[in-house]
Amino acid sequence: MSINTEALLTKFKADFLNDGRSESDAPEDVVFDPKAMDITATDDYRIIQEMREFYSREGRHNPYFLPRKGRISDRVSVQEREYISYSGYNYLGLSDDERVIHAAQKALDVYGTHAGAARMVGGEIALHQEMERTFADAFGFEECVASVGGYMVNVMTIGYLLGSGDVVFMDEYMHNSGMMGGVMAHARRVLFPHNDLAALERLLQQNRNRYSRAMILVEGAYSMDGDLADLPRLLDLKRKYRAWLMVDEAHSLGVVGATGRGVCEHWNVDPRDVDIIMGTLSKSFASCGGFIGGSREMIATMRHFAPGLLLYSTGLPPASTAAALEALRIMLQEPERVRKLQHNAHLFVQLARERGLEVGCSGASAVVPVMLGESSLALQLMSDLMESGIIAHAVMYPVVPRNKARLRFFLTSRHTEAQFVHTLDLLQKLMQRYQAG
Repeated sequence: MSINTEALLTKFKADFLNDGRSESDAPEDVVFDPKAMDITATDDYRIIQEMREFYSREGRHNPYFLPRKGRISDRVSVQEREYISYSGYNYLGLSDDERVIHAAQKALDVYGTHAGAARMVGGEIALHQEMERTFADAFGFEECVASVGGYMVNVMTIGYLLGSGDVVFMDEYMHNSGMMGGVMAHARRVLFPHNDLAALERLLQQNRNRYSRAMILVEGAYSMDGDLADLPRLLDLKRKYRAWLMVDEAHSLGVVGATGRGVCEHWNVDPRDVDIIMGTLSKSFASCGGFIGGSREMIATMRHFAPGLLLYSTGLPPASTAAALEALRIMLQEPERVRKLQHNAHLFVQLARERGLEVGCSGASAVVPVMLGESSLALQLMSDLMESGIIAHAVMYPVVPRNKARLRFFLTSRHTEAQFVHTLDLLQKLMQRYQAG
């Protein structure tokens, strides 16, 4: 069978190298403004300056981009001080596990520091295939393909599979990487209210037949609110309206389900019924990178032709590959880690609610927000906690909607009840102080 490389190149140029517009399509009301080239005049740069001025004026440490020393666990060392940390993704407590570290060191000895090239043309190592096969078997995919960044995996998967004649229906709380994948694809992007699947169905009824391909895009466990997607209902909708279903399980694999196998296990759904499952190696699996699981045909196509996944991108470094593979093996061998993490999530939410703190619908994942509303209050409390030896970062607009600022707590299997009680007692007292004026 011959491959029509000219047709493939033509499609690539049409989909990715231009947006189909000519010079005559330039907006008539836009003219060159030299000030537009000044980065210091942008709103984004002004936000940075305002934040710096706030911390300088208040005599507080800026809690962003602080370099830590040593390994990360439930505690970290920053600027010669030890903190209780709720700002790391080390869900199963494996990033400082000696077995994971040894596996990475062994891979360095065998393969060196670098994959060497794009995997298709010299950057493939046996460890890549072993890791992908192990992940596919563990989570019930027919096949799996891994790449160097979770964010990039989302962008490139959506950007490759969809085009200008297609549509993606995504939860309004979908991670930015999903949004940018839709932008790259030039597909129409239709947002539906968070976890409102009745609204999603109305939008599918109104829009589905106007487009060629359609995708429903959700997170398994939402990275800002910690709640779960209703997978059985989503599967019904994807079948009824002939759409692909893509689930971003960055915060649910290794966390959700009786043995950490994600929302499919939680809902007792066959993973093969979901068209595309995305996961990261940087949350539960003590590494860096991302992967896509799906059918043999879907993954084979992605492996060969999705730009930036394996094509045009250097392969996953050997040490990162080995670390993720060993972390997964430990998760499978030691299910008590997942049970402890889930216990901690339920316990933290219970203790927070007992103290009158608003944590929304969280408790089913390792992400727990304490809702505050005002960005200024979130910044103040984040700084107060840090001065008391606790790191929990504020999340504010535009990452979350206006007036929905929160402190976000990432929980791990290593955290203790004593740490939770200490943290939440302090947070309760601080909030009472601010509320009293």
